Amino acid sequence: MLEINGKMYKLKLNPSDKTPKYKQIIESVITDIERNVLRKNEQLPSISELSEEYYLARDTVEKAYRELRERGFITSVQGKGYYVNGSESRKKRILLIFNKLSSYKKLIYYAFLKVLGDKASVDLQIHHYNARLFEEIIDKNLGKYNHYVIMPHFFPEEEKAIAIKALERIPVKELVLLDKDLPDLKHDYLSVYQDFERDVSEALESANDLMAKYQRIILVFPSDGNYPNEIVRGVRYFCINSQKEFIIRESVENELLQSQTMYLVVEETDLAELVKKARMSNFVMGKDIGIVSFNDTTLKELLGITVITTDFETMGRTAAALLLDNKQIKIKNPFYMIRRDTL
Repeated sequence: MLEINGKMYKLKLNPSDKTPKYKQIIESVITDIERNVLRKNEQLPSISELSEEYYLARDTVEKAYRELRERGFITSVQGKGYYVNGSESRKKRILLIFNKLSSYKKLIYYAFLKVLGDKASVDLQIHHYNARLFEEIIDKNLGKYNHYVIMPHFFPEEEKAIAIKALERIPVKELVLLDKDLPDLKHDYLSVYQDFERDVSEALESANDLMAKYQRIILVFPSDGNYPNEIVRGVRYFCINSQKEFIIRESVENELLQSQTMYLVVEETDLAELVKKARMSNFVMGKDIGIVSFNDTTLKELLGITVITTDFETMGRTAAALLLDNKQIKIKNPFYMIRRDTL
C-alpha cells in the first residue's frame, strides 16, 4: 500500500485472475476515479513505485498508464509524474443484488432506474437466497461500485449469519438495504424496508369490519417458499387479538373449504387452486369464505381478489432518491390492504 496525497492507496490486483496485469491496473484506477477515491488533479504513484510495491514489470505499468492517458482518465506532466484527469462520466456505479426475479421485483427495478435516470449506471445480480453465492458476489465486486443495493432475504439462521458477515465488509456509506431490514447490522445505513410482522397485522386490523364474519384464518404458507417467518407471526398476533382460530397449511391441494374461514395465501398457484375450489363449491366468496392474497397484480384486480401489499414502485423510487441525496436513514415502505370482492 502506497501513500499518495496524504492518504493510503492500494491497487486492486488479483493474482489468480487471468486478466493481464496491465488491464487490472486500468480497471482499478478507473473504478477508483469513478468512486471518487482518486480525485481530479491528485498525483498517482510513479511507475517505479507501483513496480516495486506490486512486483510488476515497468513495461506493465507503463502500458497501463499510457492507455489511461489515451482514454483521458489521467494526464502526465513532464518531470513531475501522472495526475488524475477525472472521468468524462460522473455517474454513480450501483450494484443491485436481488433475492429473485419476479413481477414485483421488476416494479422495484424499473422505478429505481427511472428516478436514477442518467445519474447512475446499474448492474443487476441475483443471489437466489444462497448466502455463499451472495458472499461470492460481494467478494468479486467489493470496491468496484459507489453503492450496493441489496435485498437481504436469507433463511435459515446460518445462511443469514454468512450474509451478515459479507454485508459488514461493505462500507456503511455504500450500503443500501431494500425490502427487508436487518437489525443485526448496527450502523446507520440507508434502508427502505417492509416490517412484515407489523405490516401484516395492521393490514388485517384495518379490515376488522369485514373480518368479523370469519371465525378462523388459514394461512397457506409453504415452508420451502423462502418467505419471511415474520408473516406467520403477524397473522398469529392478529388472530390472538381478535380471538380467531389460526391454522397454517403448506398448500390448498387437499384442503376442504370451511365456512366462516378466511384464507390468506402467499403463492399464486395456491390462489388459483383456492379460487377454483371456491367456484366449484356452494360457498360465496366474500360472504361464506374470504380469500386474501399477498401482493397486487393487474390480474388480481380484474378478478376482484382482495390483497395485502406493499407499494413496490414507491420502494424503488424512494431508495433511488435517498441514494442520490446520500442519505443514511431507514424508511418503512407503505403497506396496506386493497378491499375487493373476496373479503
